[in-house]
Amino acid sequence: MIPLLTTTSTVMCPHAGMAQLFTANTEAVIDGAPALLETDVHPVVGCTFFSGPNPMPCLLIRWSGGAVQTTLHGVGFLLQSSVGVCYNALQAPQGVAIVVQTQTRAMGI
Repeated sequence: MIPLLTTTSTVMCPHAGMAQLFTANTEAVIDGAPALLETDVHPVVGCTFFSGPNPMPCLLIRWSGGAVQTTLHGVGFLLQSSVGVCYNALQAPQGVAIVVQTQTRAMGI
């Protein structure tokens, strides 16, 4: 069993930008915070990645590897082990998101 991510979890891009954790889920709530879904896309603010003459900071995170047995209407919840890929404005991958903190009360597989 792996902890589920919620809107109170902390997720960062690999360049220290913070993910803004919003979700369409209003049904599954853990300790007052909605659980995140695999279909959620999270904006990133404060990414410090500047490559070459043009800044290309991470702007959003798309997820894969959500729970397969712990779902809401057929959509998997995000787990601490889910993989979030960070993308820049050109939709180029910039690295994998880092789950810094999550709740430990609700688990999924």
